[in-house]
This record gives sequence, C-alpha cells and structure tokens, in this order.
Amino acid sequence: MADGQALDEVVTFTSDLIRIDTTNRGGGDCQERPAAEYAAEKLAGAGLEPVLLERTKGRTNVVARIEGTDPSADALLLHGHLDVVPAEARDWSVHPFSGEIRDGVVWGRGAVDMKNMDAMILAVVRNWAREGVRPRRDIVVAFTADEEASAEDGSGFLADQHPGLFEGCTEGVSESGAFTFHDGAGRQLYPIAAGERGTGWLKLTARGRAGHGSKVNKENAVTRLAAAVTRIGEHEWPLRLTPTVRAALTELAVLYGIEPDLTDVDTLLEKLGPAAKLVEATVRNSANPTMLDAGYKLNVIPGEAVGYVDGRYLPGGEDEFRTTLDLLTGPDVEWEFHHREVALQAPVDSPTYAAMRAAVEEFAPEGHVVPYCMSGGTDAKQFSRLGITGYGFAPLKLPEGFDYQALFHGVDERVPVEALHFGVRVLDRFLRSA
Repeated sequence: MADGQALDEVVTFTSDLIRIDTTNRGGGDCQERPAAEYAAEKLAGAGLEPVLLERTKGRTNVVARIEGTDPSADALLLHGHLDVVPAEARDWSVHPFSGEIRDGVVWGRGAVDMKNMDAMILAVVRNWAREGVRPRRDIVVAFTADEEASAEDGSGFLADQHPGLFEGCTEGVSESGAFTFHDGAGRQLYPIAAGERGTGWLKLTARGRAGHGSKVNKENAVTRLAAAVTRIGEHEWPLRLTPTVRAALTELAVLYGIEPDLTDVDTLLEKLGPAAKLVEATVRNSANPTMLDAGYKLNVIPGEAVGYVDGRYLPGGEDEFRTTLDLLTGPDVEWEFHHREVALQAPVDSPTYAAMRAAVEEFAPEGHVVPYCMSGGTDAKQFSRLGITGYGFAPLKLPEGFDYQALFHGVDERVPVEALHFGVRVLDRFLRSA
C-alpha cells in the first residue's frame, strides 16, 4: 500500500514538473531535458539506473528498468510524456506554469496531460524502494519527449533506435484511462482505454491556372480546394464497430438496463445519455478540415492552394479511409499524409485488463469499470512497433462537475490533490498484481 510519503510526493512532483516549462509548439521548439533530469534524479533516488537519451539536443527521454521476481514473465512498459501543449497565461485564472496548489487542487499545464501520471509513477517507484517491494514482472519506466507533436524525438526514436531497452515488454500502460466519468444520474464510470483510432493528418494540394482576379478562371486552385474541403467536412462516415467499442457498448447497455442492440447503434447511443460521450467519437472514421493556405494578393488567382485535415481512422479502417479520401478530393486535388500513425486495439479479456479493473474497484467500489477506445492517440502507437500492446490507465477519482476531458489542452488545467492520492493507490495496487 502506498504510504503517506508517497501521497505527499505525488503532489509535490506534479507541482514541480508543471513549473518546468516543457511547451511543445511543434517543429522542434521544445526542451524536455530539465524535466527529464528531474525524473531521472527521482528514479536514481529509488535505486534505479535511469538512462537519458536524445535524438536532438535537449529533447531528452528517460528509461529505467525495475527487475521483477519472475524472470520468465513478460515485462510491462509504464510510460508518460514530459512535454505539454502551449498555454496563454492571459487566458488562465493562475499562471499555467506556476504549479500552484490552491484549495486542494494543483493548477497548471500538464496537470492532467500528463505530468500527474508522471508524478504517480515516480511516487510509486520510490515507495517501493522504501518498502523493498519488487514486482512479479520486470517493469520498464519511460518518460518521453515530443508526444504532443510527431514523437520523432520521443517514443518513435526510442522504439526505432533503442529497442533493446524494452526487451521482453509485451504490454504497456500510459495516459487517458481509469478516470471518474459522472453520468449525471448518480453513476460513476471508470473507462479504461483498450484501443486508439489511427492518426491520418493530411495535406491537400490543389493546383490550377494562375491569373488576374478580374478574369474568368475555370481552373481556380482556391475553388478546387474549397470544394474538396467542403466535401470532406460534410461527409457522413459509415458506422464501424471494433471489438473494443462493441464491448464498451455491450457493458454500458447492461449497466443501464438497455437491450444491447448493436444493429441500431445510433438509437442505443441516444438511450445511454451522457455516457454515450465515451463511445460516440469512436464508432466511425472522421476527417475535419483545420487549416487553409492560399494566395498572396487579393487580385491574383494563385496557381496553388493548400489545406490540412485532421483525419482519424478506426482499427482496420485505414483502407476505407484512404479510398474515401480519394473520392472526396476528386481529380483536381492531391492528398498525402502529413503525419500518419497506426490504429491500436487491445484485448479486454486479458489478465492485465482484469488487474486494472480490480485495482480500480478496490478503491472505488461504487464505480463501474468499462472499456473504451480513445478518439485520439498516444505514445502507445510508436511502442506498438515493438509488439507492445497498449492500454490507457492513469487513475483519477474526480468530483462531479469536474470535466476531465475538457481540460486536456484546455484553459485552467488542474487536478485535485485527492485525485492524485487515489491514482497513486490504484497504480500501486495494479502494478503489484500485474
């Protein structure tokens, strides 16, 4: 059981890590090294031998291994990223990099995404060192750079260039799961992620005939791009149910006393009420236009226009995604992947999933654990190259009205101290039994 020092440390570590500004604006504009050195120091204090690794100067990753008692057991990867998305201080109630602790809440960028989980990992590992605890299976701890951009300097670099550090790892655990979801009717759900949609960020290029803005031009690149973007934005993607989403819908339906009719999913989602939010974004592929770039003078028709689309596809849905984009863009617009990563799926009947469920239920017996698929992505995509199956499990017990999901990349990101305490206890229980 996590001791009192672990409960104090998880709060201190969360606050300290928030104060280390690791803003990732993309394009290499980030320095994770100070946070990596902080994490490495705490791991070394627990008797481990952390390794610091960089592909690019200042973009630092930390990896350490905890030896288990059963050498024949598969190893488990426990990972969290150190970078955060940008935050505008003028929009916040407190400075986003203050790490302020006020009224039992830790404030700042990274409080839920995901320096809280980084702090939980450090607190549990140090608690084990004090108690002389060794897990059954080897646990590889990794703190990564660059998750909020391409992951090329982080998990991608580690998976491609240092696979030996993850020898024996068959499963991984990281962010976005086991948080309290209040359904508005008194139920507390704890979704554990067992899948992720794939990432298909697209660049669209329309070419045409440049000319004077006052002349008729049937080969206007801007018009061609705008038409393609409109078709993409208005497209209604067909329903596609993956095993993880089927399991989520079935368990939710049983919980709510509803017939789990998977032949009419839209009606089923309506009956689930607020709980449908856990599923509705992952029953289809999606493609949302996000950026446009065309022209250089108002009275000049440019010869080229460019747009960008945030596409996501379900496990097994990439071929359909590609074929549909070919049709929607048409003959006058080319598209390519600006960034692509695979979709993931993990079994919900595995011993590891059962151990996560049991750990949550021990400390939140009033809660209901359900599987879900993440609509976005995590470093689990890159680690899957090593054959590592990824789960989302960063436990937090949250009060009603605390919109956890809205705080991801949002203003006034924060996490209750009690939620961190719960997280340490649950993570400790899971890792001892995994």
